[in-house]
Amino acid sequence: MQFGTHGNLEKHGFARNRLWLVDDNPPPLPVNSGIKTYADLILKPSEEDLKIWPHRFEFRLRVALGPKGDLFLTSRIRNTNTDGKPFSFTFAYHTYFSVSDISEVRIEGLETMDYFDNLKGKERFTEQGDALVFESEIDKVYLDTPPKIAIIDHEKKRTFVLRKDGLPDAVVWNPWERRSKTILDFGDEEYKHMLCVEPAAVEKPITLKPGEEWKGRLELSAVPSSYYSGQLDPDKVLHG
Repeated sequence: MQFGTHGNLEKHGFARNRLWLVDDNPPPLPVNSGIKTYADLILKPSEEDLKIWPHRFEFRLRVALGPKGDLFLTSRIRNTNTDGKPFSFTFAYHTYFSVSDISEVRIEGLETMDYFDNLKGKERFTEQGDALVFESEIDKVYLDTPPKIAIIDHEKKRTFVLRKDGLPDAVVWNPWERRSKTILDFGDEEYKHMLCVEPAAVEKPITLKPGEEWKGRLELSAVPSSYYSGQLDPDKVLHG
């Protein structure tokens, strides 16, 4: 998760590096959700956190599993400042996917989308082609993306489907061969078997007044081989 891009914060914020507590007062589960297994966590700023980002907040995260193994992530961030000050932040779920071979993977749902290319000074472009495929390093932020994105793994005959709400953007990253060798905790060949697709709110930071709350949600599921190799059913996956 990326939480904040202001002041002295590190690149991906500090929420991912903090100790979360079990939430004793979580929001109720939706009626007829079918979810039986879940955990509710909460993060509040420490005095040290306030020195680098001087705003009080409550960050609630629900991690839930559906009956078929689908993963649901729901984040709620509330401004609890008592000084009347609003704050702004950006957000991303850092979701990494295991794939058979990055050269055999394609993404559908981002075609024709505008994006910022972080490898070209954050210059803005428009994606071309019918789907996104991988032949070299990529680090892009796609803007105003659809609520569903599909990652199609031809060799594994499996498609990951991302359904998102409150997260208009999507970061796509793979370091490829040269960059992989410069990352200390990343194996030289591991880029071949991973892909990072992060539902995010990056282009337009979220601003909350005291007492206001923002909610973002991500659902991850895997569907079988009938949806791979260009045979993606748009009614069931991208538009259903």
